[in-house]
Amino acid sequence: MTVRKAWIVASVAISSALAFVMLLVVGVYVVAGNLVNGVGGGAKGLAEGAVPAAYADLVRKWGNLCPAISPALLAAQLYQESGFNPRAQSHAAAQGIAQFIPGTWASHGVDGDGDGDRDVWDPKDAIPSAASYDCELASYVKNVGGNQTENMLAAYNAGAYAVIKYKGVPPYSETQNYVKRITSLTKSFAAPVGRVDPSRQAAGAIEYAQSKLGTPYLWGGTGTDEQGGRFDCSGLTQAAYESVGIKLPRVANDQYNAGPHPARDELLPGDLVFFSDDLTNSRAIRHVGIYVGGGYMIDAPRTGAVIRFDPIDTPDYFGATRVTEDGAKALPTTV
Repeated sequence: MTVRKAWIVASVAISSALAFVMLLVVGVYVVAGNLVNGVGGGAKGLAEGAVPAAYADLVRKWGNLCPAISPALLAAQLYQESGFNPRAQSHAAAQGIAQFIPGTWASHGVDGDGDGDRDVWDPKDAIPSAASYDCELASYVKNVGGNQTENMLAAYNAGAYAVIKYKGVPPYSETQNYVKRITSLTKSFAAPVGRVDPSRQAAGAIEYAQSKLGTPYLWGGTGTDEQGGRFDCSGLTQAAYESVGIKLPRVANDQYNAGPHPARDELLPGDLVFFSDDLTNSRAIRHVGIYVGGGYMIDAPRTGAVIRFDPIDTPDYFGATRVTEDGAKALPTTV
């Protein structure tokens, strides 16, 4: 290589590096500007791909069974109970995708698909039964003042009598936390109808990820000293948000449920971006990075690579999550 060619190559490399640094600077200021200016919006319907395709139509249909529930709320309950696993079974003998215990199933299970039986292991029966049970509880507490959906959730956790007795969500910490958890988690399964609030911790998460650029990838890495400070993809995003006080789950497909889901043209720096070989099912997500703006993310891509900038507009791009503190806290520890 001639001296002139080497100088040209070096100049291009330096220019590219400076461009990425500027991208991050702009990204951080975009985050700050949106916090000041207040980007907001509501949510309605199911977020694309958030519910596995095999169950999405059932959730949409039965999630509209009564005014106290919605498809997003029903999805949140199913995720909380089983992670959409129709073969889930708990130590307390709760069974199926909706985790009915045998006594409750005997009283409240319905033949949702009209095939002549009530099978707790069949989502075509279990999902309609979960919706039906929610609506039945809502009818028990319909004359209690306050929020109908919150009262229904409280009745699900503590029993209708307690809700009636206390004229609303009872003063039990477990019940109050359950209502808040499902209410928050519902937002991560709902399709936004407008811009959603940016994370106040986004700039700090980007800064943390930027400080790890060039670090070698390690499968299962979470950045511990024993691992030489190395990460895999979800280990990096978990550590980045933990550095600003938000505890995310360990794996990428659970991190997807840590907040609402902006569209591609609504991404802000700090959003988590996800990739999957099955674009109909968030449970199949296999990769995650932190968006920095300009169509790029910081990610830990694979064995043999280092933490780096990568483009997000690839055929396996699944979607994004705007991490919220409440959304992260709402996630179950195991699904």
